[in-house]
Amino acid sequence: MVVAGSMIGSGVFIVSADIARQVGSAGWLLVVWVVSGLLTVVAALSYGELAAMMPEAGGQYVFLREAYSPFWGFLYGWTLFLVIQTGTIAAVAVAFSRFLGVLVPAISPANWIVPPVDISASYAVSLSTQQLVGILMMVLLTWTNTRGLALAKRIQNVFTSTKTLAVMGLIVIGVVLGSNSAAIRANFTAAWTPHGAAPIVPDFGFVAVVTAASGLFGLVVALCVAQVGSLFSSDAWNNITFAGGEVKDPRRTLALSMAAGTGLVVTLYVLANLAYVLTLPLEAIQHAPDDRVATAALQTIFGGAGAVIMAVAIAISTFGCNNGLILAGARVYWAMARDGLFFRSTGRLNANRVPAVGLVLQCVWASLLVLPRTRLRDAAGGLVRDAAGAPQYGNVYSNLLDYVVFSVLLFYILTIAGVFVLRRKRPDAERPYRAFGYPVVPALYIVVAALISVVLIVYKTQTTWPGLAIVLTGIPVYFGWRAVGRGRSAG
Repeated sequence: MVVAGSMIGSGVFIVSADIARQVGSAGWLLVVWVVSGLLTVVAALSYGELAAMMPEAGGQYVFLREAYSPFWGFLYGWTLFLVIQTGTIAAVAVAFSRFLGVLVPAISPANWIVPPVDISASYAVSLSTQQLVGILMMVLLTWTNTRGLALAKRIQNVFTSTKTLAVMGLIVIGVVLGSNSAAIRANFTAAWTPHGAAPIVPDFGFVAVVTAASGLFGLVVALCVAQVGSLFSSDAWNNITFAGGEVKDPRRTLALSMAAGTGLVVTLYVLANLAYVLTLPLEAIQHAPDDRVATAALQTIFGGAGAVIMAVAIAISTFGCNNGLILAGARVYWAMARDGLFFRSTGRLNANRVPAVGLVLQCVWASLLVLPRTRLRDAAGGLVRDAAGAPQYGNVYSNLLDYVVFSVLLFYILTIAGVFVLRRKRPDAERPYRAFGYPVVPALYIVVAALISVVLIVYKTQTTWPGLAIVLTGIPVYFGWRAVGRGRSAG
């Protein structure tokens, strides 16, 4: 439930619009989701060996620490706290309030409690009813998680079951009731011929602009760039390893839960996208209002009621998703603190045997990430304004999530390479589960993920170098914490 619940948020209902614009055909849209699914399952099967070998709280932080050194584990944990976990929690919380606003119009991004206050040419801070509801959702789930694992588990089980059934319902409705000959003919007459594909403009002037229709090279670039949305939607499956010390029979359960959870979710994702292309022509997917592809599909079938049905489903989905993310993240900070690499107070458990201080610290930082806004600008550098002339604002956490997709891939590559490293360093260690297809399958993941990373460096430089910069901020922090720790020991 933690694996599936943490993976299914709002992404699968939205990101297919951007993917469709990049690859330009129904066939390649489905391929993107299949490739993301295979990468995710292969990574989970490889992580299974590490999780069964080291079933401790902290998960991936511990894997990197043991495979390489505490330095590499810290860089991951620092980035997780700074952006990966907290930025995702913030994004999911605002997605929850955004779709709840369909049901309660007062919850709006323009219903200001504190109107935007410009703090620079590029940034502002604000508090709308939409932002406030997102923050209150995080506070509520943080509080319930401080009450103990039993209550958090019940919330996770109920909401994950509900939203899994909701996605299954979307698939059945789309395939059975939504399938129509016009959409099928439009999408599958030339399923592998890109049309209407957006140009992929590199940030280096000496690199050619390409589209998915620019031959094999352009198609490969488009498929790699399109992975950002589908991989982000498939992420967080590794969160169960963060709470490895609290799982019953972890040496068996962790590997099975990751394999079963990722297998279930990626199957649902591919089938959901099949439902989209059976219901909507590709152009309607590419230009779905606000990128809400699932809502557009249901509106085709149920009219205006479709938006309400989808809003309820996504509100349930994002609520359950954030419960899993909040539950898992604090366990990493606890493990880091136990190693003297994070605030000491986060290394203590409360009376309910949970890291309450880490939960609260995570909530505070994620809430702060909701408040800053970006001042949107057009291609000419002018401010984007609405029909009434009011400036339009984006969300800082959205940019942060773009930045860290590259960093997340790097940490996945490092961790799976850690399977090879630990086979050499600890050949006699107990391994209740061994990575599927070792060494070929894990090596293939590393090669494909590395290819995607290289393409992102070249064609999405502005959203990859900041991600790397965020990781690198952990270097001085790590040595600072080490120095403080040595000072305490000497004292």
